[in-house]
Amino acid sequence: MTALKNMPISFPGLFGDWAFNPDPIAIHVGHGIYWYGIILAAAMLAGLFLCMKQAKHYGLTEDNVLDFVLWAVPSCIIGSRIYYVIFYLDLYRNADGSLNWGQMIAIWDGGLAIYGTVIAGVIVAVVFTRQKKLPLAAMTDLAVLGLLLGQLIGRWANFINREAFGGLTDLPWRMRLWVSSYQYIEVHPTFLYESLWNLVGLLLLLFVVSKGRRFDGENTWFYFLWYGLGRFWIEGLRTDSLYLFDWTFMGQPIRVSQALSLVMVLVAVFMLFYNLRIKKRTADGLWVNRVAAAKAAERAAEEEAAFQTDPTLEEAVLEAEAEKAETAEETEEEQHGDQD
Repeated sequence: MTALKNMPISFPGLFGDWAFNPDPIAIHVGHGIYWYGIILAAAMLAGLFLCMKQAKHYGLTEDNVLDFVLWAVPSCIIGSRIYYVIFYLDLYRNADGSLNWGQMIAIWDGGLAIYGTVIAGVIVAVVFTRQKKLPLAAMTDLAVLGLLLGQLIGRWANFINREAFGGLTDLPWRMRLWVSSYQYIEVHPTFLYESLWNLVGLLLLLFVVSKGRRFDGENTWFYFLWYGLGRFWIEGLRTDSLYLFDWTFMGQPIRVSQALSLVMVLVAVFMLFYNLRIKKRTADGLWVNRVAAAKAAERAAEEEAAFQTDPTLEEAVLEAEAEKAETAEETEEEQHGDQD
């Protein structure tokens, strides 16, 4: 079922007769500059900003993030579109059965699949980290922070486009959409469900999981676990799911996103259990801690080399430390004297 993009959106159970009727096109120039693209661009920039601010906590630099994003963003857009088109191929055929290549690339009309984004992002991350000689798991631990932030913002593009909604409901937060000029439907606002689910996941990653990380990859597997659980539930409410060709399970068509979500959750649970319970990983092995240890050793070696080159330098350092200790001792004695 498709909702009209030029009709109002409302939440009658929450706001009564108040309605919102956004034009999907923000600026009418040429083919138009769509809100869909603006919101996705804002989501990408927000994710990039977060990753750059968090990079140092993962032993990475802002340059690492920028270099990665230059390859990841276009690749992820292409990957998400290819994924969507493959499973909705009949929508992109002409009357004679031939493929309509123009419609296939019209991403401004919607039609991006997040799992295509994730798959493309993982492929780019593997290639990038090998080339830069960086640990893949540390990079993905950082990247999933930006990905979750981007997803929670990006889902609002579906709201503007009146898409990715759920089945009929009479819940107080139901969303009313129009399918014709005289007929409306009241449905689950699944875009909102997923946005809020991703917000909670991001907060958990930032303030709980990442604070107690014991191995590179822990953030990544938590992301797959958290997002997989949420997406499995939310996908079951949607009416526009991508299906796994004509395959069925127990007489029901198989939703691609639910199948992938289930696989993700099972793999993530195993990997977390394996690393935390069986291997008993500790924070000592984190890339950020190894980088810090290497820098400390390098500084110590430089100081040792400087002392050997100029012996008086070592004497000066020792004298400065002795004077500092003596000053501290005198201060302490003065404080005791005042108390007496």
